[in-house]
Amino acid sequence: MTTKFIGVKEFRQNIAPLYKQAMKKNIRFIVLNRNKPIFDIRPLSEDDATLESLAFQIQEARDDVKKKKTYTSKQARKLLLT
Repeated sequence: MTTKFIGVKEFRQNIAPLYKQAMKKNIRFIVLNRNKPIFDIRPLSEDDATLESLAFQIQEARDDVKKKKTYTSKQARKLLLT
C-alpha cells in the first residue's frame, strides 16, 4: 500500500477522485491540517467491511444480554418466520 500526504482543503475538494484512486491503486491518504496529520484514510475491502459489521452486531448482542434483552428459542423462531 502506497501512502500519500494531502492537505485537508485538497481532500475536501477532491474526495470523489481520491476515493477512486485509493480503491484502484490501493493508496492510503494521510490528511494534514497545517502540516499536522488529522486523518488516516485507506480503502476498505469487502472483507474488512464484513468484519466491522460483524463486530458491531456482536457488540450489540452483548449489550442486549447485559440489559436482559434475550429471547427464548420459540420467540426467536417466531420472529424469524414472520
